[in-house]
Amino acid sequence: MGEGNQTFVAEFVLLGLSQDPEIQILLFCVFLIIYLLSVFGNLLIIILIQTDSRLHTPMYFFLTNLSFADLCFSTSIVPQMLVHFLVKKKTISFAGCSLQIVVFLLAGCSECALLAVMSYDRYVAVCKPLHYATVMTQRVCVQLAVVSWMSGAFACSVDSAFTLCLPYQGQNVINHYFCEPPALLKLASADTYSAEMALFSMGVVILLAPVSLILVSYWHIVSTVVRMQSGEGRLKVFSTCGSHLTVVVLYYGSGIFAYMRPNSRAMNEKDKVISVFYSVMTSVLNPIIYSLRNKDVKGALRKLAGR
Repeated sequence: MGEGNQTFVAEFVLLGLSQDPEIQILLFCVFLIIYLLSVFGNLLIIILIQTDSRLHTPMYFFLTNLSFADLCFSTSIVPQMLVHFLVKKKTISFAGCSLQIVVFLLAGCSECALLAVMSYDRYVAVCKPLHYATVMTQRVCVQLAVVSWMSGAFACSVDSAFTLCLPYQGQNVINHYFCEPPALLKLASADTYSAEMALFSMGVVILLAPVSLILVSYWHIVSTVVRMQSGEGRLKVFSTCGSHLTVVVLYYGSGIFAYMRPNSRAMNEKDKVISVFYSVMTSVLNPIIYSLRNKDVKGALRKLAGR
């Protein structure tokens, strides 16, 4: 623990989203509902896809991976956040903080890659429908999923190594509701330039590269849809694309804001509110936007319910 007269931090204090007890109770209720909806929605998607053979297609295979990533993502943050709304001592051990960072980064970075892969799948389905079965084979789908998780693991290992290997001595109050690398770096008792550059570089790889691929895919999809003869088919694809792009803008936009700008020395309230979008909200929006509005999933749900 000690080195000379300097003591390494054994635990951190998280200030959370609010210091007002009444607001904390209100936030507890709101985030509990959001978390329960997220867990229920994502588990339901996984169960439906596994039990209904009609959903054994590339799109739903990737959706299973996305739902699993969402479950890990939200569970790494929200349960502890809920506990902290109800207790006075809002602490987390260094080991707990490290584990939270690793799970959060692994699931979050993998999700970035998975969303890009899913946009490529939609591009092939809409723009190359006759070649879809030969392009998106089971082997290719498994390879794309493995690459997504491996890229997430790579970005996670780089970011967490640079963040957690810094010395933390003295200061232990994090102005945030969970252990996130940019917030933690502000407490390091050493120069953080290398760590900031590592986070920025991984942001380019895991945020800017996938979002560029997504925008190119959807540009081609929209161009193809505009040339469609069927007005109903055009409306259906536009509706789906619009929903997907809403998630992309929320998730990547807030993530880029947090990781792709110069690291200021103070985490303000605006930063914390923006991080709610990618750390909490997208996990509950993904099941609704990507699948629960889909007639195939509704059919699988009725079949599961025995109707």
